[in-house]
Amino acid sequence: MPSIEIRDVVDEAGWRTIPPCADAAFDHRTCDYWEDEVRGSRAHRASWLEGAPVGPAATANRLAGNPFAPTSGPGFNPFATSGGVPLRASLSGDDDEPELDNPFAPKPPDRPGVAAGAPRKVQLLGRGLAVFGSYAKVLELDDEPVAYCQFGPLSAYPRARRVRELYPQLPASPLPAVITCIATTTGARGQGIARRLVDAVTADLAGRGFAAVEAYPEPEADPDATSAANPAFWLACGFELAVDDPRYPVVRLELA
Repeated sequence: MPSIEIRDVVDEAGWRTIPPCADAAFDHRTCDYWEDEVRGSRAHRASWLEGAPVGPAATANRLAGNPFAPTSGPGFNPFATSGGVPLRASLSGDDDEPELDNPFAPKPPDRPGVAAGAPRKVQLLGRGLAVFGSYAKVLELDDEPVAYCQFGPLSAYPRARRVRELYPQLPASPLPAVITCIATTTGARGQGIARRLVDAVTADLAGRGFAAVEAYPEPEADPDATSAANPAFWLACGFELAVDDPRYPVVRLELA
C-alpha cells in the first residue's frame, strides 16, 4: 500500500521539494505567472533557484550606478552620529544618546516568515504566512514528491483578479480563495493523485474560513504545458462551471 503525505510549503526546504514540471521549459519553483499580471511567467529560470544576496554587499550592488546615492559608503546615513546611532529628539536634551531598550514594553510576537535572502519564489509563497498561512502544498508518494498545488486569497494573485473582472456575474462577496496551480509528474498521472491534493487544499481553505474556491482552467492546453488543468478535471473534483467561456472559463466550489 503506497504511503501518501501532504506537506505545506512554508520555507526554502519545502520549496526545494516541489516536483519538476512535465515540460522542462516550465518550473513551479520559478513561476510568478499569477503573482505578476504584466510580466509573470511560468518559465524555468535557473537564476531564481538561488537566494538573493543580503548584507553590505547587496546594499552596495543596489546603490551602484545611482547618481543620488551617498558617496560615504553604502550604509551612510546623513542623520546618524559618527557612532552610527540615529539622532533623536529627547526631553532631556541628550539627542545623541542611543535609545535604551524598555524592559517593560511588550515584545512583538514572533511571526512566521521566510529569510530575506531566500529565492524569489520562496518569498512569494511566504509573504502571507503571518496572516493567511501557507500558499502551497506538495504531495509525496512513498516519500517522493509527485504533485504540487498553489492557492491563496484572491488578493495574492493579480492575474486571477483580472480574469474575474471579465465576468461581473461572478459573486463579489464573499470573495473566494483561488487555486492557481495543480500539477503532477508524468509518472504519477492516472492515479487520482491530483484530485487527492485538491481535496486536501479545499478542506484546508474551508478550515480557514473561506466560503468558496475558484480555479481558472485552460480548456485546450497540453497537459504538460499547464498547471491550471482543464474544466473536466475540476468538474470531477466537485467544482461547477461558473463561467462557460471557450478561452477563459471559471470553475467554482462552494465550501460547506
